[in-house]
Amino acid sequence: MKPIYIIDGARTPFLKSRNRPGPFAASDLATDAGRALLLRMPFEPADLDEVILGCAAPAVDEVNIGRVAALRMGCGLKVPGWTVMRNCASGMQSIDSAIDAMAVGRSSLVLAGGVDALSRVPLIFSDAMVGWLSAWYAAKTFGARAALVAHFRPHFLAPVIGIMKGLTDPVVGLLMGQTAENLAWRFGISREEMDAYSARSHARVLAAQREGRFAREIVPLYDGGGRLYAADDGVREDSTPANLAKLKPFFDRKYGNVTAGNSSQITDGGAWVVLATEEAVVRHRLKPRARIVDSQWAALDPAEMGLGPVYAATPILKRHGLGVADIDAWEINEAFAAQVLACLAAWKSDAFCRDELGLPGALGEIPDERLNVDGGAIAIGHPVGASGTRIVLHVLNVLERTGGRRGLAAICIGGGQGGAMLIERVD
Repeated sequence: MKPIYIIDGARTPFLKSRNRPGPFAASDLATDAGRALLLRMPFEPADLDEVILGCAAPAVDEVNIGRVAALRMGCGLKVPGWTVMRNCASGMQSIDSAIDAMAVGRSSLVLAGGVDALSRVPLIFSDAMVGWLSAWYAAKTFGARAALVAHFRPHFLAPVIGIMKGLTDPVVGLLMGQTAENLAWRFGISREEMDAYSARSHARVLAAQREGRFAREIVPLYDGGGRLYAADDGVREDSTPANLAKLKPFFDRKYGNVTAGNSSQITDGGAWVVLATEEAVVRHRLKPRARIVDSQWAALDPAEMGLGPVYAATPILKRHGLGVADIDAWEINEAFAAQVLACLAAWKSDAFCRDELGLPGALGEIPDERLNVDGGAIAIGHPVGASGTRIVLHVLNVLERTGGRRGLAAICIGGGQGGAMLIERVD
């Protein structure tokens, strides 16, 4: 593949939803992170060939949010901006879309990223209420409206929760958490294992924050009232296995084990990376931090969508003759603890690797000290459109800190897909 380099990247703090609209619209998040990143660059924003932004739930007034962000960041009228959507991997899709354009010579310098403000996904009127309102506005006489009043029922006002509808697979009819329950049952993952993994995520994020490991990638934000948002705010010091064990199952209240505590959080956030070809590196005197080696998309049963990282990452490893232990840093997005644990169990299973992946036997076990070493979405949060970019950026930061060479970022995708991207650090 024609060499494509990651020059730098930045993201906002990931801000947990507090059951009300958060302080920033999605375009605010994208704009603030993008401006800060572009200020580090030796080129002008107008020198970009295009801006590509992943977003799963753009607001109705910023549907092509990629173009909105490009204009707000000062890229000028002539830099195209567009939006991609591959659900949970939208931020990774933006990078892959940039690779495609750069490989054929259409672009040489691209800003690619992802964003979502999930706290602002709207409440929706039910079909019954919409039908009643349509009839009300169409009524021409007092008598017609009086008749409509008589037919009005209070339950018409019950809202449809948009985020719950968006997190429900329309084909199999399952919430994403219910698909995680399917994996827990298939691989025999216990509640105790889920909670222990979740506590590990929180503990690792807290340690990373104390040691300043996110300092290079996070851009602090200020809201309209001057309040500072400097760090991911969903992490909790009291998320211990004992405390997590007290939470009740959410997605299968009678038999399940997936809780709010061992699931990723509903979160707002944005992330970007600057990508360049060799020609752009020379032209703008850029200093690459990593090379994108390969990427892969895969599809599977939507009812087991959490195994997407296994189906996407395995072909990359096979193409390059690598085993799981040959990867120096792994980032597997933590949609659910059960989902990450299921991926690890699948790779360790002779039967699964033979029957599902066409391998002679088990691929192996990812060393714990190489997987999500600074925690993941269970503690940081999962702004759906942004997570794919965040894990690519963070696996690069881990490689630089540890001196590793290869990093692999992988993500499961609602609807039954998976995405993975292999990068190699540039000295």
